[in-house]
Amino acid sequence: MLGLPTMWGAVAITYKLICPLAQQNGMGARIMTSAVFFAVGTGLILRVRQKLMRELREIRAVAGAAQSVLLRPLPPRLDGLALAAGQLSADRGASVGGDLYDVVATDHGVRVVMGDVRGHGLAALATVGAVLGSFREAAYDEDELGRVLRRLERAHARHLRQRSRDEHPAAGGGEPQSPLAEEFVTVLLLEIRQDGAVYALNCGHPWPYLLRPGAVCCVEPMSDGEPMPPLGPFPLPVDLEPAPCGRILPGEAMLLHTDGIEDARDGHGRFFPLPAELTAAVRRRPVVPKALIQAVYTRLLCHIGGPPSDDAAMLVLRNDRRRVPTQAGEPALHSAHHAL
Repeated sequence: MLGLPTMWGAVAITYKLICPLAQQNGMGARIMTSAVFFAVGTGLILRVRQKLMRELREIRAVAGAAQSVLLRPLPPRLDGLALAAGQLSADRGASVGGDLYDVVATDHGVRVVMGDVRGHGLAALATVGAVLGSFREAAYDEDELGRVLRRLERAHARHLRQRSRDEHPAAGGGEPQSPLAEEFVTVLLLEIRQDGAVYALNCGHPWPYLLRPGAVCCVEPMSDGEPMPPLGPFPLPVDLEPAPCGRILPGEAMLLHTDGIEDARDGHGRFFPLPAELTAAVRRRPVVPKALIQAVYTRLLCHIGGPPSDDAAMLVLRNDRRRVPTQAGEPALHSAHHAL
């Protein structure tokens, strides 16, 4: 950024030494000199602005590519389930924050992860990458959901140790004392079996909602159990038995979300009424995952009256395993399984 003042100084010195008009002291000469400097300064500023805008576009393109790798687009249908996901980032100009999600079809059932990393920015994105990368391998490799969660715990701990060494090189490669020990990530792991039975392991994350559309709409949490602590501050318990969360029947859906949804407040400090908004959105109509997410985000932004103060992610899955008709606004895909 030193180029602009250097160029400005060079132009000023050259003009003063070479141009005869600059040697005169009359009012007309002074006005002309001011006009020349104004024109040159304006041109330099516009040139620098153009360069900065080009660099900003390139940075955003790179960031967008990186973000699409972290939170890759989900297929509209996967193993008989209709899917849609959405994300609102608290960081201006970013499409991904500290929230994470993914869905994969495995030999053990459809496995889902939803999580929320403490904090925002690049550090949170790096943690998202570590957790999601571990899930995308462990979900296929491990036959037990508890082993998948232990893999995520190890990946998270390994990532934080490496960050501590990078940020505190004076530790000499040992185990540094670092504020990173206070960082954590909430994780909800689900396994959806062929009969629609849902099993979960929950580390400090909000429970999903079951959505039964119809004249008498039902929106209720899929469990009222006490979650385990988030990954990071405490080790996982020895026994990791997935909790049964009921069953999602054909035509029914469930919504996973991060706490940025229900913790959002309006100007009077009132929390966003997610269950009531879900009830209004699916009463007397079928659940269309993408449309439901758009409706909830519209109501959320209206409620808070501005940009969100926390990342807010949602994921909707509808059971289509008994040929539930394609709903309005959805692609006409009839295959029961799409490999990622």
